[in-house]
Amino acid sequence: MPTFKLTLAYDGTEFAGWQRQPQARTVQGELEAAIERITQARSKCIASGRTDAGVHALGQVVSFQSETKLDGPTLAKALNAELPEDMLVFEVVEAPASFHALRDAVRKRYRYVIQDGRLPDLFDRKYVWHVYQRLNVESMKAAADSLVGTHDFASFETAGSPRLTTVRTVFELSVERQPAELTDRVVIEVEADGFLYNMVRNIAGTLVAVGKGKEPPSWPAEVLAHKDRTKAGMTAPARGLFLVWVDYGGISDFRFQISDFESAAGGSQAGDDENALD
Repeated sequence: MPTFKLTLAYDGTEFAGWQRQPQARTVQGELEAAIERITQARSKCIASGRTDAGVHALGQVVSFQSETKLDGPTLAKALNAELPEDMLVFEVVEAPASFHALRDAVRKRYRYVIQDGRLPDLFDRKYVWHVYQRLNVESMKAAADSLVGTHDFASFETAGSPRLTTVRTVFELSVERQPAELTDRVVIEVEADGFLYNMVRNIAGTLVAVGKGKEPPSWPAEVLAHKDRTKAGMTAPARGLFLVWVDYGGISDFRFQISDFESAAGGSQAGDDENALD
Protein backbone atom coordinates (compact mmCIF):
# COMPACT_ATOMS: atom_id res chain seq x y z
CA MET A 1 0.00 0.00 0.00
CA PRO A 2 1.49 3.40 -0.97
CA THR A 3 2.80 5.64 1.81
CA PHE A 4 2.18 9.38 1.72
CA LYS A 5 3.90 12.30 3.45
CA LEU A 6 1.55 15.17 4.22
CA THR A 7 2.48 18.60 5.53
CA LEU A 8 -0.11 20.83 7.16
CA ALA A 9 -0.72 23.82 9.38
CA TYR A 10 -3.39 24.20 12.03
CA ASP A 11 -4.65 26.67 14.55
CA GLY A 12 -4.69 24.61 17.73
CA THR A 13 -7.07 26.88 19.65
CA GLU A 14 -10.19 24.75 19.21
CA PHE A 15 -8.50 21.35 19.23
CA ALA A 16 -7.98 18.98 22.18
CA GLY A 17 -4.54 18.26 20.72
CA TRP A 18 -3.31 16.09 17.87
CA GLN A 19 -4.20 12.62 19.12
CA ARG A 20 -7.64 11.17 18.48
CA GLN A 21 -9.79 11.12 21.63
CA PRO A 22 -13.35 9.94 22.28
CA GLN A 23 -15.85 12.80 22.37
CA ALA A 24 -13.20 15.43 21.62
CA ARG A 25 -12.23 17.38 18.51
CA THR A 26 -8.65 16.59 17.54
CA VAL A 27 -6.40 17.26 14.55
CA GLN A 28 -5.85 13.56 13.91
CA GLY A 29 -9.58 12.90 14.08
CA GLU A 30 -10.44 15.64 11.58
CA LEU A 31 -7.66 14.62 9.19
CA GLU A 32 -8.45 10.90 9.24
CA ALA A 33 -12.15 11.61 8.74
CA ALA A 34 -11.41 13.82 5.73
CA ILE A 35 -9.12 11.20 4.16
CA GLU A 36 -11.82 8.55 4.65
CA ARG A 37 -14.46 10.73 2.97
CA ILE A 38 -12.19 11.19 -0.04
CA THR A 39 -10.77 7.66 -0.39
CA GLN A 40 -13.69 5.68 1.09
CA ALA A 41 -11.21 3.85 3.30
CA ARG A 42 -9.71 4.42 6.75
CA SER A 43 -6.09 5.48 7.08
CA LYS A 44 -4.17 5.91 10.31
CA CYS A 45 -2.28 9.21 10.39
CA ILE A 46 1.03 9.36 12.28
CA ALA A 47 2.36 12.82 13.15
CA SER A 48 5.93 13.96 13.74
CA GLY A 49 4.82 14.92 17.27
CA ARG A 50 1.54 14.79 19.19
CA THR A 51 0.92 18.44 19.96
CA ASP A 52 -1.26 19.19 22.99
CA ALA A 53 -4.48 21.14 23.26
CA GLY A 54 -4.03 24.74 22.15
CA VAL A 55 -0.68 24.24 20.43
CA HIS A 56 -0.39 25.41 16.82
CA ALA A 57 1.56 24.10 13.83
CA LEU A 58 3.01 25.87 10.81
CA GLY A 59 4.55 22.72 9.36
CA GLN A 60 3.36 19.51 10.98
CA VAL A 61 4.32 16.38 9.04
CA VAL A 62 2.13 13.28 8.84
CA SER A 63 2.58 9.85 7.28
CA PHE A 64 -0.26 7.57 6.22
CA GLN A 65 -0.96 4.72 3.84
CA SER A 66 -3.74 4.61 1.27
CA GLU A 67 -4.68 2.73 -1.89
CA THR A 68 -6.16 5.89 -3.39
CA LYS A 69 -5.59 6.44 -7.12
CA LEU A 70 -5.30 10.20 -6.56
CA ASP A 71 -1.85 11.74 -6.91
CA GLY A 72 -0.39 13.96 -4.19
CA PRO A 73 -1.43 17.40 -5.51
CA THR A 74 -4.97 16.21 -6.22
CA LEU A 75 -5.24 14.65 -2.79
CA ALA A 76 -3.99 17.87 -1.16
CA LYS A 77 -6.59 19.91 -3.05
CA ALA A 78 -9.36 17.47 -2.09
CA LEU A 79 -8.33 17.55 1.56
CA ASN A 80 -8.39 21.34 1.71
CA ALA A 81 -11.94 21.22 0.38
CA GLU A 82 -12.92 18.77 3.13
CA LEU A 83 -11.00 20.06 6.14
CA PRO A 84 -12.29 22.77 8.52
CA GLU A 85 -11.03 26.32 8.16
CA ASP A 86 -8.53 25.99 11.02
CA MET A 87 -6.53 23.35 9.10
CA LEU A 88 -4.58 23.72 5.85
CA VAL A 89 -2.67 21.11 3.83
CA PHE A 90 0.39 22.48 2.03
CA GLU A 91 1.67 19.37 0.36
CA VAL A 92 1.03 15.64 -0.12
CA VAL A 93 3.73 13.53 -1.77
CA GLU A 94 4.26 9.80 -2.13
CA ALA A 95 7.08 8.71 0.18
CA PRO A 96 9.22 5.58 0.52
CA ALA A 97 7.20 2.65 1.89
CA SER A 98 9.20 2.70 5.13
CA PHE A 99 8.67 6.43 5.81
CA HIS A 100 7.41 7.13 9.35
CA ALA A 101 6.73 10.75 10.31
CA LEU A 102 7.71 10.30 13.96
CA ARG A 103 10.62 7.84 13.84
CA ASP A 104 12.36 9.34 10.81
CA ALA A 105 12.50 12.97 11.98
CA VAL A 106 16.09 14.10 12.55
CA ARG A 107 15.41 17.58 13.93
CA LYS A 108 12.54 19.97 14.61
CA ARG A 109 12.06 23.63 15.27
CA TYR A 110 9.54 25.21 17.62
CA ARG A 111 8.65 28.82 18.24
CA TYR A 112 7.26 30.33 21.44
CA VAL A 113 5.75 33.82 21.25
CA ILE A 114 5.39 36.23 24.18
CA GLN A 115 3.84 39.68 24.31
CA ASP A 116 5.18 41.77 27.15
CA GLY A 117 3.66 45.03 28.28
CA ARG A 118 0.81 46.52 30.25
CA LEU A 119 -2.01 45.93 27.75
CA PRO A 120 -2.61 42.63 25.94
CA ASP A 121 -3.14 42.57 22.20
CA LEU A 122 -6.81 41.65 21.86
CA PHE A 123 -6.49 40.15 18.39
CA ASP A 124 -3.42 38.01 19.09
CA ARG A 125 -4.60 36.66 22.43
CA LYS A 126 -4.92 33.08 21.06
CA TYR A 127 -1.34 33.02 19.79
CA VAL A 128 0.81 34.70 22.44
CA TRP A 129 1.50 34.51 26.16
CA HIS A 130 0.86 37.95 27.57
CA VAL A 131 3.32 38.92 30.31
CA TYR A 132 2.56 42.26 31.99
CA GLN A 133 6.16 43.06 32.91
CA ARG A 134 8.55 44.12 30.15
CA LEU A 135 11.21 41.46 29.76
CA ASN A 136 14.96 41.91 29.69
CA VAL A 137 15.75 40.15 26.43
CA GLU A 138 19.52 40.44 26.81
CA SER A 139 19.36 38.53 30.11
CA MET A 140 17.16 35.91 28.47
CA LYS A 141 19.67 35.51 25.62
CA ALA A 142 22.53 35.01 28.08
CA ALA A 143 20.46 32.46 29.99
CA ALA A 144 19.53 30.58 26.82
CA ASP A 145 23.19 30.01 25.89
CA SER A 146 23.65 27.45 28.65
CA LEU A 147 20.89 25.26 27.19
CA VAL A 148 22.50 24.91 23.75
CA GLY A 149 24.34 21.64 23.15
CA THR A 150 23.85 18.06 24.33
CA HIS A 151 22.43 17.92 27.84
CA ASP A 152 20.17 15.91 30.12
CA PHE A 153 16.95 17.96 30.00
CA ALA A 154 15.16 16.04 32.79
CA SER A 155 14.55 19.34 34.60
CA PHE A 156 12.52 20.53 31.60
CA GLU A 157 10.32 17.45 31.14
CA THR A 158 6.81 17.38 32.55
CA ALA A 159 5.86 14.02 34.08
CA GLY A 160 3.55 11.75 32.11
CA SER A 161 5.62 10.65 29.13
CA PRO A 162 8.57 8.51 30.24
CA ARG A 163 11.48 8.23 27.78
CA LEU A 164 14.42 5.85 27.54
CA THR A 165 16.67 8.89 27.88
CA THR A 166 16.15 12.56 28.68
CA VAL A 167 19.31 13.58 26.82
CA ARG A 168 18.68 15.84 23.83
CA THR A 169 20.82 18.05 21.61
CA VAL A 170 19.69 21.63 21.16
CA PHE A 171 21.29 23.07 18.02
CA GLU A 172 19.93 26.58 18.40
CA LEU A 173 18.03 28.53 21.05
CA SER A 174 17.37 32.14 20.13
CA VAL A 175 15.54 34.95 21.93
CA GLU A 176 14.65 38.02 19.92
CA ARG A 177 12.47 41.08 20.37
CA GLN A 178 10.44 41.71 17.23
CA PRO A 179 8.44 44.88 16.65
CA ALA A 180 4.76 44.36 15.90
CA GLU A 181 1.99 46.69 14.80
CA LEU A 182 0.56 47.26 18.27
CA THR A 183 3.07 45.83 20.73
CA ASP A 184 6.45 44.11 20.62
CA ARG A 185 6.87 40.36 20.69
CA VAL A 186 9.59 38.32 22.36
CA VAL A 187 10.14 35.25 20.18
CA ILE A 188 11.94 32.15 21.43
CA GLU A 189 12.96 29.58 18.82
CA VAL A 190 14.36 26.15 19.66
CA GLU A 191 15.83 23.68 17.19
CA ALA A 192 16.81 20.23 18.43
CA ASP A 193 17.09 16.56 17.51
CA GLY A 194 14.08 15.77 19.69
CA PHE A 195 11.97 17.12 22.52
CA LEU A 196 10.66 15.90 25.84
CA TYR A 197 7.08 16.45 26.95
CA ASN A 198 6.51 20.19 27.52
CA MET A 199 10.23 20.86 27.05
CA VAL A 200 9.81 24.05 25.02
CA ARG A 201 7.10 25.46 27.26
CA ASN A 202 9.21 24.74 30.34
CA ILE A 203 12.23 26.42 28.73
CA ALA A 204 10.05 29.43 27.89
CA GLY A 205 8.76 29.67 31.47
CA THR A 206 12.31 29.46 32.81
CA LEU A 207 13.62 32.15 30.46
CA VAL A 208 10.71 34.46 31.33
CA ALA A 209 11.62 34.18 35.02
CA VAL A 210 15.10 35.43 34.06
CA GLY A 211 13.63 38.15 31.86
CA LYS A 212 11.55 39.40 34.79
CA GLY A 213 14.67 39.60 36.97
CA LYS A 214 13.46 36.91 39.33
CA GLU A 215 16.47 34.74 38.55
CA PRO A 216 19.99 35.48 37.18
CA PRO A 217 21.10 34.45 33.66
CA SER A 218 23.20 31.67 35.25
CA TRP A 219 20.10 29.99 36.69
CA PRO A 220 19.13 27.71 33.72
CA ALA A 221 22.55 26.04 33.91
CA GLU A 222 21.90 25.29 37.59
CA VAL A 223 18.45 23.95 36.69
CA LEU A 224 19.97 21.58 34.13
CA ALA A 225 22.38 20.20 36.70
CA HIS A 226 19.58 19.39 39.19
CA LYS A 227 17.74 17.05 36.74
CA ASP A 228 14.61 17.90 38.72
CA ARG A 229 11.52 19.45 37.11
CA THR A 230 10.60 21.28 40.31
CA LYS A 231 13.76 23.39 40.03
CA ALA A 232 12.80 24.98 36.68
CA GLY A 233 10.35 27.73 35.86
CA MET A 234 6.63 27.44 35.18
CA THR A 235 5.16 25.71 32.14
CA ALA A 236 4.26 28.49 29.72
CA PRO A 237 0.69 28.43 28.28
CA ALA A 238 0.06 26.28 25.22
CA ARG A 239 -1.31 29.11 23.09
CA GLY A 240 2.10 30.68 22.45
CA LEU A 241 3.66 27.53 21.00
CA PHE A 242 4.10 26.72 17.30
CA LEU A 243 5.67 23.70 15.61
CA VAL A 244 7.48 25.41 12.74
CA TRP A 245 9.08 22.63 10.71
CA VAL A 246 10.37 19.07 10.77
CA ASP A 247 13.54 17.95 9.00
CA TYR A 248 13.91 14.44 7.56
CA GLY A 249 17.44 14.75 6.26
CA GLY A 250 16.48 14.94 2.60
CA ILE A 251 13.22 12.95 2.50
CA SER A 252 11.19 15.60 0.67
CA ASP A 253 11.99 18.30 3.22
CA PHE A 254 9.47 21.13 3.05
CA ARG A 255 10.11 24.22 5.18
CA PHE A 256 7.69 27.07 4.75
CA GLN A 257 7.40 30.75 5.08
CA ILE A 258 3.65 31.19 4.84
CA SER A 259 2.91 34.84 5.47
CA ASP A 260 -0.43 34.54 7.29
CA PHE A 261 0.83 31.89 9.71
CA GLU A 262 4.22 33.54 10.15
CA SER A 263 2.46 36.79 11.02
CA ALA A 264 0.37 35.00 13.63
CA ALA A 265 3.54 33.41 14.99
CA GLY A 266 5.24 36.75 15.43
CA GLY A 267 8.00 36.65 12.85
CA SER A 268 9.15 35.85 9.35
CA GLN A 269 11.82 33.26 10.10
CA ALA A 270 11.14 29.63 9.44
CA GLY A 271 11.66 28.11 12.65
CA ASP A 272 9.73 21.18 19.17
CA ASP A 273 7.45 21.46 21.54
CA GLU A 274 6.84 21.15 25.09
CA ASN A 275 3.63 19.64 23.91
CA ALA A 276 4.96 17.28 21.31
CA LEU A 277 5.79 13.83 22.60
CA ASP A 278 8.81 12.86 20.61
